[in-house]
Amino acid sequence: MHLSEKIGQMVMAARARTDFPDVAKYQVGALLSGGGSAPTRSNEPAAWVEMVNQYQGFTKQTRLKIPLLYGIDAVHGHGNVKNATIFPHNIGLGCTRDPDLVERVAHATAVEVAATGIHWTFAPVLAAARDERWGRTYEAFGETPELAAQLGPAAIRGFQGKRLGSGPASVLATAKHFAGDGGTAGGIDRGDTVDDEATFRRLHVDQYAPAIAARVGSIMVSYSSYQGVKMHAQRHWLTDVLKGEMGFDGILLSDWEGIEKMPLAYPEQLETAVNAGLDMIMAPKKLDDFVRTLESLVPSRVPEWRIDDAVTRVLSVKCEMGMTSASGRARPRLDRVGSPEHREIAREAVRKSLVLLKNESGVLPLKKSAKVHLAGKSADDLGIQCGGWTISWQGASGLQIDGTTIRQGFERVVGAQAVRYSRDGTGAKGAHVGVAVIGELPYAELKGDRQDLALDVDDVKAVQNLKAAGLPVVVVLVTGRPLILEPILAAADAILVAWLPGTEGNGVTDVLFGDHPPTGKLSHSWPRSMEQIPINVGDANYDPLFPYDFGLTYE
Repeated sequence: MHLSEKIGQMVMAARARTDFPDVAKYQVGALLSGGGSAPTRSNEPAAWVEMVNQYQGFTKQTRLKIPLLYGIDAVHGHGNVKNATIFPHNIGLGCTRDPDLVERVAHATAVEVAATGIHWTFAPVLAAARDERWGRTYEAFGETPELAAQLGPAAIRGFQGKRLGSGPASVLATAKHFAGDGGTAGGIDRGDTVDDEATFRRLHVDQYAPAIAARVGSIMVSYSSYQGVKMHAQRHWLTDVLKGEMGFDGILLSDWEGIEKMPLAYPEQLETAVNAGLDMIMAPKKLDDFVRTLESLVPSRVPEWRIDDAVTRVLSVKCEMGMTSASGRARPRLDRVGSPEHREIAREAVRKSLVLLKNESGVLPLKKSAKVHLAGKSADDLGIQCGGWTISWQGASGLQIDGTTIRQGFERVVGAQAVRYSRDGTGAKGAHVGVAVIGELPYAELKGDRQDLALDVDDVKAVQNLKAAGLPVVVVLVTGRPLILEPILAAADAILVAWLPGTEGNGVTDVLFGDHPPTGKLSHSWPRSMEQIPINVGDANYDPLFPYDFGLTYE
């Protein structure tokens, strides 16, 4: 291979900034659609196939005709694609403690991803989320590395199959973000983790060993720093530990503009990152700069053996996936996207992820003859149910996607005539029970950081209004992390945490009406107040409102 061909294989360009001919011009190794980056024609599954195939066609104009890898953030289903199945986010799956279920969720996601022609998902997150103020808390399975070590490999097996390339639905998984992203001071996204080395290894590094044993094909490096130095610059952790000591032999991938967060000029950023061990660089806004600059650094500042090592890793993955064979890769049928089979898996995942925190006087399960007054902003909104990384990067309320809201779940059980709704909980007299569905609006990384996890004042008022009507009150929390419950604890007879359940709201009512008992156990310690945060199991003076692994059932 010529040097320019090798460097082309080391770049991941962004779809939104890459014209079709650029694939041939720069001999690009990979493309990605970031959150919300959909095909220009439409966001339907067929349009994704058409777009990926168009990009892939331009690889045939290069000398070596090496196919593209195409990546996407399918972190809770194929979330960028209209009418795909949206599963619970990982914080909910962590509460199931069920590796088999996690594997089936990931496999269903892989089927939908592969059906649209895409080869690579940037999941699962293996962080131990140690501070609920962090805006990516819901992307992690929980606060302990043990939970990530248990469920991460299950997700990897679901995405990749028995081995990478083992069938049409095998997609490349990504363990992320190496390392320390969940342990930053103050829960600040892209911040600094300052633990001593032994603690850093125990909480943030060791869970990658089971993922590597599961043959994960790629690992993404964290935006965050360790002891003041950006992880993208940490040769000791990336090369000596991850690749050397831990034996990782797949693709080590940068995050979106991750190298540009280093306080250096661009040539020094590239030199530092590639020499530290990065094999592929996301260059969403610097495709031309990346190719020209890296070529100018070889061999004087970046040795060619380092380029050869990186390209060998990239090509090995492509070969293992069957992308370089004459017949190419088969795809699952397009009608598998959003299929009833996958939605049933999602519904099961919802009901198994729910955590019952309180149930005074046996108010739950509800009677199917009950007249219900629903309240709260989250009762009838699929966008809120799904959270971030759904259609767009940050997500949004009011999304027009296929699915069932919690309100529709109630109407399915008791009939529409027995369900009344007011956002603020007023007008509830005459009902048998009040149900307030409250919590957080959608968010994702960076923008989701919060220094105050108090409930919204309107949510508190909705609960209080239901209580003032003289009803037993059930609170359903739709949230990406524990929130401070003190203002509603006395008014709520029952509290059920639904996390971010996705498109299948029927899974919530399956439990509320007793068709299935609640079985979820907290993947996070639940704080009494903001003064307790960060709080994690094993802390000295551990006194949460509800401890890690807590969860009631119907008995």
